Amino acid sequence: VIKCKAAVAWAAGKPLSLEEVEVAPPKAHEVRIKIVATAVCHTDAYTLSGADPEGCFPVILGHEGAGIVESVGEGVTKVKPGDTVIPLYIPQCGECKFCKNPKTNLCQKIRITQGKGLMPDGTSRFTCKGKQVYHFMGTSTFSEYTVVADISVAKIDAAAPLDKVCLLGCGISTGYGAAVNTAKVERGSTCAVFGLGGVGLAVIMGCKIAGASRIIGIDLNKDKYAKAKEFGATECISPEDFKKPIQEVLVEMTDGGVDYSFECIGNVGVMRAALEACHKGWGVSVIVGVAAAGQEISTRPFQLVTGRTWKGTAFGGWKSVDNVPKLVTEYMSKKIKVDEFVTHTLPFDKINEAFELMHTGK
Repeated sequence: VIKCKAAVAWAAGKPLSLEEVEVAPPKAHEVRIKIVATAVCHTDAYTLSGADPEGCFPVILGHEGAGIVESVGEGVTKVKPGDTVIPLYIPQCGECKFCKNPKTNLCQKIRITQGKGLMPDGTSRFTCKGKQVYHFMGTSTFSEYTVVADISVAKIDAAAPLDKVCLLGCGISTGYGAAVNTAKVERGSTCAVFGLGGVGLAVIMGCKIAGASRIIGIDLNKDKYAKAKEFGATECISPEDFKKPIQEVLVEMTDGGVDYSFECIGNVGVMRAALEACHKGWGVSVIVGVAAAGQEISTRPFQLVTGRTWKGTAFGGWKSVDNVPKLVTEYMSKKIKVDEFVTHTLPFDKINEAFELMHTGK
């Protein structure tokens, strides 16, 4: 058993608490990882807020991490101690019907136990002050050591800087893949990206790499516009600057609507606007943001009858074990940006400050 520091969420709506936790050794087909770097994501904040129907407490959150394999359980063949890895919240077992289908990346092998905050055998590897602590998204990267299923880990280039590539564990991969895999953005097309946080910037990057000729960023926070333009946005607008709904503004700006739109916020009203900003006959709108539990989307069916397509994406459609190492290679060869997404680097004990920076859009 390893004793180490972890940021424990004892209850919904409370700040994280830095505690000494015990991390049990990995069982069969499990891997124990020394986490070197982790990022914070709105999904962690969503669960911490209490709005997540799958949220259970106490829990160690975090799902954008990178580290080194410390030890492996029986039957683990794909990684060994010393390997550099990124934990994966969407695993890839290679055996379930989802993994065998090229149309999806949603491996279901450990979905039920993962959703309950437990390892595949139905137990936890974390304890703190004599209490069982739940896992989160199969990763729990807000701990100096974590245990994950062997199908939830990608071995990556040992030369990769872990304080940067940890972001490929969720946000960057999600946005980039939404553009290149889910939407399949075409050269010369016009795109609209709603929400210019990390995921939105990654969508912009994907649209640019795919050759889009016009990329419109939409956000209420104008402080985000300069960064969006660095990533490839050709212009940025705020819905607050117009009297009419933003979808009508976009339809007018683009002679009938955009070819592709992306909702990167998790707001069902914006999801509707993103669909209705698409061009009749061929426009495609991709939902990337996660809405709160119980919320529903709506539009007039005529929007779809007249040729628009509404899609969603999880982890950008990447089959995780196969593609995360390739994304690291693309970063190492400067095809995709990663460093530019990092705004602040803080010591682990300042993790609550990191959440505050995220909430204020900084």
